[in-house]
Amino acid sequence: MDYKDTLNLPVTDFPMKANLAQREPEMLETWEKNRLYKKMEDTGKGKPKYILHDGPPYANGHIHIGHALNKILKDIVLKSKRMSGFDAPYIPGWDCHGLPIELQVEKNLGSKKHEITKLEMRKQCREYAKKFVDIQKQEFERLGVLGEWDNPYLTMNYSYEGITAHELARFAENGGLYKGKKPVHWCSSCGTALAEAEVEYADHKSPSVFVKFQLKDDISKELPALSGKKVSPVIWTTTPWTIPANLAIAMHPEFDYVAVDTGAEVLIVAEGLKEAFFKATGVNGVVIATFKAAALEKKLCRHPFYDRDSIILLGDHVTLEAGTGCVHTAPGHGQEDYELGLKFGLDIYNPVDNRGRFLETIPFFGGQYVFDANPNVIAKLEEVGALVGKGEISHSYPHCWRCKKPIIFRATEQWFISMESNDLRRKALTEINTVSWIPKWGKERIFGMIENRPDWCVSRQRNWGVPITVFYCKACGEALADGKIMHHVADLFEKESSDIWYEREAKELLPTGTTCPACGKTEFDKEMDILDVWFDSGVSHAAVLEHRDNLSSPADMYLEGSDQHRGWFHSSLLASVGTRGVAPYKAVLTHGFVVDGSGRKMSKSVGNVVAPEDVIKKYGAEVLRLWVAAQDYRDDLRISQEILTRLSEAYRRIRNTCRYILGNIADFDPKRDSVDYGDMPEIDRWALHQLELLKEKVLKAYENCEFHVLYHAVNSFCTVEMSAFYLDILKDRVYTSRKDSVERRSAQTAMYQILDALVKLTAPVLSFTTDEVWRYMPAPAEESVHLSQFPQLKPEYRDNALVERWETIIKVRAEVSKALEQARVQKVIGHSLDAAIALSAPAQLRSLIEPYAAELKSIFIVSKAELVDTLGGDFYSAEGIADLQIKVSAAPGEKCERCWCYDEELGKDSEHPGICPKCLSAVK
Repeated sequence: MDYKDTLNLPVTDFPMKANLAQREPEMLETWEKNRLYKKMEDTGKGKPKYILHDGPPYANGHIHIGHALNKILKDIVLKSKRMSGFDAPYIPGWDCHGLPIELQVEKNLGSKKHEITKLEMRKQCREYAKKFVDIQKQEFERLGVLGEWDNPYLTMNYSYEGITAHELARFAENGGLYKGKKPVHWCSSCGTALAEAEVEYADHKSPSVFVKFQLKDDISKELPALSGKKVSPVIWTTTPWTIPANLAIAMHPEFDYVAVDTGAEVLIVAEGLKEAFFKATGVNGVVIATFKAAALEKKLCRHPFYDRDSIILLGDHVTLEAGTGCVHTAPGHGQEDYELGLKFGLDIYNPVDNRGRFLETIPFFGGQYVFDANPNVIAKLEEVGALVGKGEISHSYPHCWRCKKPIIFRATEQWFISMESNDLRRKALTEINTVSWIPKWGKERIFGMIENRPDWCVSRQRNWGVPITVFYCKACGEALADGKIMHHVADLFEKESSDIWYEREAKELLPTGTTCPACGKTEFDKEMDILDVWFDSGVSHAAVLEHRDNLSSPADMYLEGSDQHRGWFHSSLLASVGTRGVAPYKAVLTHGFVVDGSGRKMSKSVGNVVAPEDVIKKYGAEVLRLWVAAQDYRDDLRISQEILTRLSEAYRRIRNTCRYILGNIADFDPKRDSVDYGDMPEIDRWALHQLELLKEKVLKAYENCEFHVLYHAVNSFCTVEMSAFYLDILKDRVYTSRKDSVERRSAQTAMYQILDALVKLTAPVLSFTTDEVWRYMPAPAEESVHLSQFPQLKPEYRDNALVERWETIIKVRAEVSKALEQARVQKVIGHSLDAAIALSAPAQLRSLIEPYAAELKSIFIVSKAELVDTLGGDFYSAEGIADLQIKVSAAPGEKCERCWCYDEELGKDSEHPGICPKCLSAVK
């Protein structure tokens, strides 16, 4: 037999190269064929439940990198919970109704969109949404996300539509639903009201005008100094088009106001804004009176160009941030204006139609689009002498999330859910305090939004959505928003879809014998507005969590991007608290947005978009999953080719650690060959101590959802503790020791336990790789790593005294490595096995390392190592350890052909003259 055959070289079929782009789809096929997710469900039966409820992405287009981030984060959480002993089902969902889909269908139809019925339009919207549900489903599965992909929830499913209508009926029953004329965000381009979450803010240039409203009433009694003078409060606005709707001027009751005599007239502004007003308008004058606004309360001014009055009212919403302290008030075009108008009984006047154009009856501006009317309004103000100053301002202005065009505030008849009825606002704020917010700042953010938000406008003037199931009496116009009737219609939706609202007459939908409560008549029309899609998704706790046997409400966690504080987190909270009195979630985890490597927002025009598909083709989904874990999701997450390349290298280190260990335990049976902990060499016990530290840190990271801690811990463990030290030193022992020797079996025992734990600990992140490794593990207990549990902590493996000793040895090894490198540069040696090391150490250090004298050559990976009292000739003085001296010389003897170490006893055995005594004992 050739003695080379006795070398215990790595033997494994586990591939050197990952080839993830090719191998991952094969893994997915295997999972599907073996019904892995079903087996995971079966494994979880009887265990405590953990419910992470999926916020539904919009079924419109291919997934982007933000989708990938979100779905992978959820998958990591759920897989870690399953491996922690929970039954953690995953039911994916999609948001299928709404404006973006309807607009895309209209775009596809072109001019034909005016020729088809609402029913046909809805049918095409349904088909369009289904198409992208199927596309996104495949794209999400490709990421390695496991769940009930064959049974997701869709907001357009008949049952879901019915439950959505039932939830609206609940609000009608408790008095929370009402119809009112209020200013709402209105997109003239899309022709519909918008939710708060559908409004984006972007820089916009607006005209800036100062306008005087001449006092009509006599104020000589209240302010004698102004007697007989022409007096005008001055307002400031960046929306001149709203001046035709002005009905009042608001002033703060606590501010000081001044009357400025310009010589020709007296202008009134807040004292705190006087200098800014002078600078902006060029007005000069002398203050002839200082007073509180109460002196002018309820006094009337003349509208600048219409024959009507504008009343002066006191309002606490007035600020000194900008303007004049006298606030132009149009109750039909602003929330605070509306509230002030409501308080004092003003008309909620709105002269603008659905297209954003002035009504034809409006003098001077009839038919004009509001933004186009701005210069004409300014010209009219100038013509009548009411313009005090003008300019332009760049500021943040609301835009439509879909068409990206500026929107307006416009009072219309809409359906609202009251924030005050049933104490909804207070209850919601109370529930926020019961929820665990990750990160903690999420609590303050949503608290402020709920605390200050207006009533929830739930009606939309479109076709593709769940109808608002309200009827109107044809005779008297009374709205029939009766809970029992609405529940009756909702039952029909559950069976036949909400399309029947458009297929049938009102009498076919109403219960038999329905009469108008106001006049007793029996003829009705249907409301043609649909529900806000945020209401659709917001009631998913009712439609999904409460209606699936394997789920429950409230969910343990909702996990979405930080924009959902004003979106899904927000609407879900109001929908649940409004009908059940409790939040639909126990914890809310929020992640940031994905930006490029420089921290810039991703944009097609900039060319910095990173598509999941491109990453997967180049690196595989596994590197994308590792990227998700490596980032601190609490901030915006950066991604670039450089970052992905760096992560692919980290992935390779982890994979190669697994591959190396697999190769060295190929002949190891853990039940037959394991060595007891007490019989292991110290260095193996040192490695198991390090493994315990890793297990503790990673398990805590999963518990706290701090996946970046996990990534750094695992990467460091594979790179530093394993590759650079333990596995490096181990090579000689596992390659050249006798196959069944205690030394080799001990090393295999430690490596097996390390690999078993490492694979389990990283399985939620590296789902493909770990399951592939699992198939090559000696006698795996489960079919898949995803059916296993996290490794248990073993406190008995912790040995701090041992580790403290080895920390010193590691420091000495680092100094020896420096000396070896210096000798290599000087051509004294080539490979480290060509070297002999002599160490002279101070007494305390020598006494510590002396017990390891026989192991030093293995630790330093040299052919010979000895401790000496003194060194002669040239030597290396350690930089990090005082008085440690190291001498490197060429190793004496001949090179062993089996282990490559030099030995002076080589050649004494006639049968194997080319191998050293150590190898000889292994061979014989």
